[in-house]
Amino acid sequence: MLNRQSRELPTPAARAVAALDDLIDLWPAPPWPALKLDSGLTVGSRGGHGPIRYTVSVRERDRIRFDFDPRIGLVGFHELRIEPTGDGRCRIVDTLAGHARGRMRLLWPVMFRWLHEDLMHDLFDNVERHLTGHARAKTARHGLWTRTLIVRARGARTG
Repeated sequence: MLNRQSRELPTPAARAVAALDDLIDLWPAPPWPALKLDSGLTVGSRGGHGPIRYTVSVRERDRIRFDFDPRIGLVGFHELRIEPTGDGRCRIVDTLAGHARGRMRLLWPVMFRWLHEDLMHDLFDNVERHLTGHARAKTARHGLWTRTLIVRARGARTG
């Protein structure tokens, strides 16, 4: 599987790479499960969000790579990178690559792929807001799985 998303940001890459240092604070929780890492954003740090577990395997100035814990049924990585695009602008790129095993072979294409994409768009909104003071005027609408799970989670917190 390969899932790639990106967002153009109206700021220089040198400024945007600092947002990677703030990734835990910019993570859109709630409504998503918080990003928790036992040693922060350092190589070897373990943690994840919700049922998704991983280890930080690469931490460079312009990218962070998380290797999935294969016990969750994903073998591969999830990476965030900042790329300069010229004219004082840059792009944040999210790449999830690998293959699914066991029950994740069904759950990834049916549910987790869509949850992942909605989560990343919410993260991109937070990064853009952090860097510019506002997010793009037209934010992505959450899909059915996300709306269903967010409503369920809110009900559990209030009920």
